[in-house]
This record gives sequence, C-alpha cells and structure tokens, in this order.
Amino acid sequence: MSSMSGRAVRQGFAWGALALSLFGSHAVLAGGPTAGTAAAADPAPTDRLIVKYRDGAPGAARGAAAALQGDLHRVARDVGLRRGVQMSLLRHGAFDVHVMRMDRRLAHAEAQALAQELMASDPEVAYAEPDRILHPQLAPNDTQYGQQWHYHEATGGLNLPAAWDKSTGTGVVVAVLDTGYRPHADLAPNILPGWDVIADTFVAADGTARDNDAKDPGDFTAAGACGGGQPAQDETSSWHGTHVAGTIAAVTHNGSGVAGVAFGAKVVPVRVLGRCGGYTSDIADGIVWASGGSVAGLPANANPARVLNLSLGGRGACDVTSQNAINSARSRGSVVVVSAGNSNADAANFSPAGCSGVITVAATNRSGGRAYYSNFGAKVAVAAPGGDMRAGAANGILSTLNAGATTPGADSTAWYQGTSMAAPHVAGVAALMLARNPALSPDDVAARLKSSARPFPAACSGCGAGIVNASAAVDAAGGTAPPPPSSIPTVVEVEPNNSPSGAQSVVRPANVEGAMGGTTDSDYFRVSVGAGQVLTATLTPNPASDYDLYVYNGAGTLVASSIKGTGAVDSVSVTHSGAATATYTVRVRYYSGGTGATSGRYTLAIR
Repeated sequence: MSSMSGRAVRQGFAWGALALSLFGSHAVLAGGPTAGTAAAADPAPTDRLIVKYRDGAPGAARGAAAALQGDLHRVARDVGLRRGVQMSLLRHGAFDVHVMRMDRRLAHAEAQALAQELMASDPEVAYAEPDRILHPQLAPNDTQYGQQWHYHEATGGLNLPAAWDKSTGTGVVVAVLDTGYRPHADLAPNILPGWDVIADTFVAADGTARDNDAKDPGDFTAAGACGGGQPAQDETSSWHGTHVAGTIAAVTHNGSGVAGVAFGAKVVPVRVLGRCGGYTSDIADGIVWASGGSVAGLPANANPARVLNLSLGGRGACDVTSQNAINSARSRGSVVVVSAGNSNADAANFSPAGCSGVITVAATNRSGGRAYYSNFGAKVAVAAPGGDMRAGAANGILSTLNAGATTPGADSTAWYQGTSMAAPHVAGVAALMLARNPALSPDDVAARLKSSARPFPAACSGCGAGIVNASAAVDAAGGTAPPPPSSIPTVVEVEPNNSPSGAQSVVRPANVEGAMGGTTDSDYFRVSVGAGQVLTATLTPNPASDYDLYVYNGAGTLVASSIKGTGAVDSVSVTHSGAATATYTVRVRYYSGGTGATSGRYTLAIR
C-alpha cells in the first residue's frame, strides 16, 4: 500500500480490512450497519431483573436461608404479578445482587417500569434494573485477505511498527470478554486459561452452564430464537471473540497469518456472549473475575488481567451493575477498554460505553475520519481504526477467525468493521504501555493515551482526543526502554548496492545501519518472503533528512511505498500471497537533507 499524501510525483520510477445487545439487536452481529442504517432500536426484551437489596436486609446475603430469601422476594413477586409475570430467584451475582427470572420476556420499557415500581414498593431494595442483553460491536462481512493497513498506514493507521521496537506487551495479560475463542494456530500460543461465565445453557449453546472451557462453540442463531421476532433470519456464527483477540495478540513473526498489536502479551478469554448476546449480570461477573476479584462458584483467576477489552454493549445509560463491576476492576489496577457502539449516536446513551472510568473508543475509517456507524460524544476518550467496508472488504480490519458457518470449522482470517474492532487496537496499545511501565494506574493509561493521540486527518467530531498513536503512547508511558532484542541482528550496509541488480542480501529480521552517500543515492536490499508472510520495512532517517522507502516484488513492480517528510519515520507492509517463497527488494532513496557517513545516516528495520 502506498502512503503518498500528495507527494506521488516523487515516486518517479517505473518499477513499476438475550439481554444486552452488544449494540442494538443481534442482527447487527450478522449484517452490521450498512449505508443509511438508522440508530439501533431500544434494548432487546429481557426475562430478567437485577435486584440489589440493602446490606443487612434479612435474606439479602449470599447463603441466607431459603425461607428468609422467600420472604425477602415477596414484594418482588407481588409487583411482578401485577404486571402479569411470575418472578423467581435465578442466582446471586457479583456484589450480592439477586438475579430474578421472569416467566416471559418484557420490552425494555416495561422491564424498566417494573424495576422502578419494585423500588417504590419495597424499602429494602437499594436498586433494581433490567438485566439487559448486550451484543458484540461488530459489523462482519465476507472473508477477504489483505494487508493490515490499520497498523501501519500513515493516514488511518496506529503507527505500530515504531512502537514494536520499544514494546511488544511482554508480561501483560489482557482479558477479552466476548464470545470466547477458537484455538486458531495464529492465536492459541498466546491464550491463557479462561472461563465461560454464561450461566444460561440456551445462551451458552455448548450444552453446559458455567465451566472452565472458554472456547467458542459458535453463536449461530435461528430466526426468531431470541424472542420478539429476533433475529429476523438465521444468523451465522460470528467468532467475534477470536477476531478481537487476534487484533490484540495474534502470534507475530511466525511466518504465517496476521500480526497482533501486542503480540508479546497473553490473552485470558472470558466467555460472556453466546446465542442472542449476553446478560449484564454474567458480564459483570466476568469483569470482576477477569480482574482478579472473587466471584462465588468460580475459582480464582490465576492470571489477573491488567487490561480488559469489552467489545460489546447495549442501548441505555450505564447501569449500576456494570458500573460497580468496572469500579471493582479499576480498584485492582485493571484498565477497562470498551467500544463506543455502532449506532451513529451519542455513546452516553449506551452501556458500558457511557460508564465512568472506562476508555471508550470510537471507530475511524481508512482516511482517519469517523466511521459512518461509530457512536460519538463526550464519553469517547480516543479513536482507533474500525474500518469501513462499503467500498471494499480490504478497508476493514483483518484478524483471526473461523470458517464455520454454525459450528467450528477451519482456521481463517477475515475483514470485519465496527467499534468492536477499534477497541482491541487500544487495548493492545494499553498492553504495550504497561509492559513499558507497569506502575501506570488505569487513569494514567487513559491520560497518556489521550495526550499522545494524533490529530484527526479527516472529520471526526465527537471522537475524543485523536487517533491513538502507538509509538507516542509507549513513549508517553515512561518507564525504562527495553534493550534491542538480541535475536534481531544489526546489519551494516555495504556498497555498491545502488541498483536492483546489485542489491545487498539481508536475512529477516534485521536492523540495517546505512547512509546516503550522495543526493542521487539509492540503497537496495534483497529479502526472501515465505508464502503468506508479511514483509514490514521501517525507515528511520536522521532528524535533518528526508529519505523515501519503496518495496518491489520479484518482477520489479512497485508494491508499496512511503514518502513522508523530513525526520519522519516511513513504514510499509506487504503480504506475500503466493504459494512459494519469493524475493522482494527494499529501496531507500535520497530526497533531501544530509549525505555521507555521518549526516546521511539512517536505520532500516526489516521484519
């Protein structure tokens, strides 16, 4: 891909992406927002109510005698009967909330009215609220392979290559609260033991309730299965959690597949979403457990997460249950990153995007402007690439996936779009920051992400402080920079290498130390790239000079270029889609500035 920014003339040579909806109805999961899609409808109907009784109320505590609990719930049952529903205790949740099940689903407004009536009728109730169903924040589309522009392109990308020389996220644990994961070959080595916290077997769709298997069995949903006529038609499995986890920590430099933002980090998968979405009460328990808190019936998390990614949400302001869970996670030092939502509306009217203490992420397109579907507003902290595939799938976000339409199939990769895809970019950058400086608090991470963000290159009103700049964020984290990896050798440029036929051979990965000998100089480097591998080249000139970067395939055709200004870092990535190893040529060309062994120095990182 070329990042020419108006300087194409300089190229000159002919070498030539059931309860709370993770935003709206479950239909968003299957088809995603399309051009002209209206804002999501009201939250999906729910058959559950979350009731928090006042501390000390007889029967309120977990483990209280059944008779005391029965007396405590008498008012709730009476209020329910007045509205034509029968209520019974389903289970206790985090913070000793009582999750009450109704014998039928109520529209959100009706469930909200029931909760308010209960609070007015029973002085022992501290608060009551509908147990909303959330859904993943994605807009999936057909599978298509290509480059991960969202990492490296100057206009809309995350500026990751420069960050990777300073941090890869090693030692940081990121929890992905989502649909679970598939043991994709390009992801599995970075997966730690997780948990399936879905308590309802219909939602879980794996034959069991809560257990220690966080693998995603698929969230295929038959038409009408979620109630209220939703979904309108059969929906294939999304493998949403696998896509999100791959963006955060796909295995990198392994000769195949895609790269992850923080590929040195590890992922704890927490399965909170299944068929028809996921209940707020389960998600809250997942937040507490993932961050190292205690949840009744679950063992302690052996790998508490410093970063939690929630690419999910539903319409309605932040509820008490979610806010309490977030506060609990933050008290243990966990950074909570959430997607803003895909309804082209104010994020304040969605949960958990509108909660306090979270880093709410809007989505940008390849041009660096607000994606047409992205929520916005004062609650948004920063923005990150989420893609816009209306003009082509390659403008979406590429990550790990599964090819199964209903149940698991073969490993695959695919382009998705949505704020679900933007949030894991930021969660990954937070991991890079914490690896560099583990002493950062959640508020420190948020403040430094915002202060280091770069200005929007296109219109993005209500998108927060800017587009996250991974390299600048790592610098802003402070701490001690790690030494250069000993496994990446330094190669000294050897002349003459100023023609394609005289290109100097370099074995990847390598850091090339070179110099521009004169104003007409070009340095060529020949590298081998295996089938399916990604070639990344990053050129760092001396501060007073402007040198340009080009990549050519074996036929001499220009396949990528970057031509930024004086002192700027140029970076390109090329995916070799051929079936056999091929030779590529990386070229550094003088444009302006210094020359010679001292004034003409540059570094070329080839990965």
